[in-house]
Amino acid sequence: MSVDDVVPKTFRALVESAERKFARVRDVQAYGRGPNNHYFHKVFKAYTRLWKYQQENRQKLVDSGLQRWEIGEIASRIGQLYFGQYMRTSEARFLLESYIFYEAILNRGYFGGFVKDRGVRFKELRFYARFLLVSVILKRLDMVKVLVEKFTALVDDSKATFRETNFKEWKLVVQEITHFTKADTALMYSRPLRYCAMFESYPASLPYVARFHAKKVLKFRDALLTSYHRNEIKYAELTLDTFRMLQCLEWEPSGSFYQKQSVELRENGASANYSGTSGLIDINLVADMTDPTLPPNPRKAILYRPSVSQLIAVIATICEELPSDSVMLIYLSASGKTSQSDVTLNQSSGSLRKSSKLNVVSHTSRMQQNNCKPENHFNNKGDSTRHFEDYVWLGPSRNGGSNNLYPGDIIPFTRRPLFLIIDSDNSHAFKVLHGAERGEPAALLLSPLKPTFKRGIDADVTQNGSQFTLFLTAPLQAFCQLVGFICSDNDSDVYNDAESIISTAFSEWEVILCTSTSLDLVWAQVLSDHFLRRLILRFIFCRAVLALFWPREESDQHGPVCLPELPNSFSPSSKAVRSAIIRLADHLKVTDCFHFHDL
Repeated sequence: MSVDDVVPKTFRALVESAERKFARVRDVQAYGRGPNNHYFHKVFKAYTRLWKYQQENRQKLVDSGLQRWEIGEIASRIGQLYFGQYMRTSEARFLLESYIFYEAILNRGYFGGFVKDRGVRFKELRFYARFLLVSVILKRLDMVKVLVEKFTALVDDSKATFRETNFKEWKLVVQEITHFTKADTALMYSRPLRYCAMFESYPASLPYVARFHAKKVLKFRDALLTSYHRNEIKYAELTLDTFRMLQCLEWEPSGSFYQKQSVELRENGASANYSGTSGLIDINLVADMTDPTLPPNPRKAILYRPSVSQLIAVIATICEELPSDSVMLIYLSASGKTSQSDVTLNQSSGSLRKSSKLNVVSHTSRMQQNNCKPENHFNNKGDSTRHFEDYVWLGPSRNGGSNNLYPGDIIPFTRRPLFLIIDSDNSHAFKVLHGAERGEPAALLLSPLKPTFKRGIDADVTQNGSQFTLFLTAPLQAFCQLVGFICSDNDSDVYNDAESIISTAFSEWEVILCTSTSLDLVWAQVLSDHFLRRLILRFIFCRAVLALFWPREESDQHGPVCLPELPNSFSPSSKAVRSAIIRLADHLKVTDCFHFHDL
């Protein structure tokens, strides 16, 4: 073997070795705390060695036939690895590293110039699809816009160049990202969805939060997020609702929302360990966006269209590995009825009609039909059949009970502390969990049975996402959507002042929460956590807004429910809560939408 043959043969051997290691970790489950770090360390080490080798021997490799797209494929693999680690750990640094690698590929045009090679074209299409997902999660909207334009043009060119190849699936991907970004950017955001200490650490209530200490304090380390609706807006395996909740459960990195800095690329940077920064390019972006003072993000398992058995298996895995001092958040957005014709809301009477085909009427509706107010407390330990009557629906077909998730399916996991958010048109079915827990009382936030809008038309979750989820993740945007308030760029001051009104209210409510003597331990034990406390405050806001929007006789069925009950000081009719909604409505000049004198 000549000296000239050694370098390309060594390079090919390194590529094959890295590919084998990559194949081992590519499909590793993205949840739980299993012992997979050893494999990830090995694959990162393999790609670090490969990248360093091609840098040191670039000219010899080019002389032997190395193509630029091959370098791009290596960098794309590294970006893919970093993104996979982010999805498994929720550590922002991995997401940032992934973005940096993908951006370098784009700026250097590694995949450009290979118009006639169909295999390279597919690699380029996959690169754009993956880079788009990373940019969407990072909320790099300017980059998303650029990528969508380039991606669309590339798909159109592919159809024209490779006429014998079917690019229908890629056309669907273009449609997905177009619809997703349109829905996400339709709302005006003056603040990030992520938790930003600049906006959400309220000076007036901060001392009370700092001094607050319950008899038992739980840490929020793990979450499971899933959404299953027909034709819901999604991109890849991320639906609009799970995307919003994902953002809501992460810290906002310093400077990333307001400073969109360009990245200075460097071709000859030294490689580093996989746990540090990349070395492929300049790390200014990571330095600007990484805040070492921020606590770690809670781990989030995101399930796309899971089966009931898969969902239960993942919950079991996470619960089994959950530290004893921790609480697990479960967010489930799904339909509770197989068709709108089976069970519909009668807006004129405010009651629910029974379906003769399916028994999916909630306990609330049964009492409303008997002219009774719905109870917020259920003790069903002696009647286990109630736990398997109503359900939410997960599955591609309407046949069989295997697609039905019953409240009773969750009960075995209540041996551990759970924070449940059920967003469904049959969410109230899960009231039966309260009092039926097996060890730890669960915190329940249950959505209204139907969304509410000023114009009285049904909201399509497939087009806009869930209203309840929007209230929990972007309360002002949900309020504006509810009343039909459209804010233009010229009204930014009005919008910012509205955010300030909500912040002032939340600060006041935080003080009341921290000083209340009647706050249930279920809420008190999670109050120290920034994310869960914010969800509680936003739930109070959502419940009050919807209760004040509807006449008193109709407000119960259109409102969300929390169990155990919060103190009366947070009821929609309380002075602290009601006055805040009045101030906000008056500021936006939409007081005519509410029934402030009914409560």
